[in-house]
Amino acid sequence: MDAEQPSRVGVLLREWRQRRRLSQLDLALLAESSARHLSCVETGRARPSRAMVLRLSAVLDVPLRERNTLLLAAGFGPEYPESSIDDAYMASVRSALDMMLTTHEPYPAVVVDRCWNVLTGNRAMSVLMDGIPPHLLEPRPNVFRLTLHPEGLSSRLANLGEVRALFLERLHRQVNATGDAELLALYEEVRRYPMPDVPDVPDTAPSDAASPGAGPPDTGAPAARPSPVQVPLRVRTPMGELSMFSTMATFGAPADVTLSELAIELFYPLDDFTAQALRGLAGAAGDDAGESSAATPAPVTPTPVTPPPVTPPPATPATPG
Repeated sequence: MDAEQPSRVGVLLREWRQRRRLSQLDLALLAESSARHLSCVETGRARPSRAMVLRLSAVLDVPLRERNTLLLAAGFGPEYPESSIDDAYMASVRSALDMMLTTHEPYPAVVVDRCWNVLTGNRAMSVLMDGIPPHLLEPRPNVFRLTLHPEGLSSRLANLGEVRALFLERLHRQVNATGDAELLALYEEVRRYPMPDVPDVPDTAPSDAASPGAGPPDTGAPAARPSPVQVPLRVRTPMGELSMFSTMATFGAPADVTLSELAIELFYPLDDFTAQALRGLAGAAGDDAGESSAATPAPVTPTPVTPPPVTPPPATPATPG
């Protein structure tokens, strides 16, 4: 191994230590090592063992992808495989994802990767994807582009300013925590999107131009009320204004890079109006599907045939709340 490899791993380890705001002594104590040895590793005067690289990575909470990068920089092979979600090895993961997405209906749910690219979603995502132009869906839809692009969901958000500020703060925090170059490029792109030219709908009070004593515009939804969620997703639809919040789910103790980077965002209604509207939308979609299948009679089969497994219809991608 040439002399540059220990220096490279030392530079990377120092970057991760500084990103976590730890001194060499702090990290040495947490990793059950010495500050002197850690200093030698960072400056390239000592080569860390494979076990030391993995121990420091764990203490620094380095993502699995970057742990492999550290090992390669130290002259070792990667520790964690990176599989395709379509591999047979990931069949149990696909099954779990399908179950979560399907059972969450009639409420929206979506699966994303580390850069918030949409991998799949359930049928209820259609309420958020309505009117999204094709160029935002190719080559792969991205949650931040779908939400903040002027031609995306942003034109239908009743609280766009709040959502935009929250999304940019969240993405910036993720960039600082991971140092991910792709996330940084995404942040620089979406923060430069212009605000769409949409009517200004007040979030909590009537505008200055409103008549004395007038309340907020009638959106078809109940009046705003105190919420346990700081920034809900308030979407204007033909049914009225829908208000939702979301929660994120990840897989525990992943041993695969792909699995460690998957996240499932589950949306929930914030009020009864939204819950009833989403249930009604799902019921209407089910009725339409039933009428369509009833219109075409099934062919008569003279002998019994084992039916193929049912494959869920393709999911529509989504945006986080």
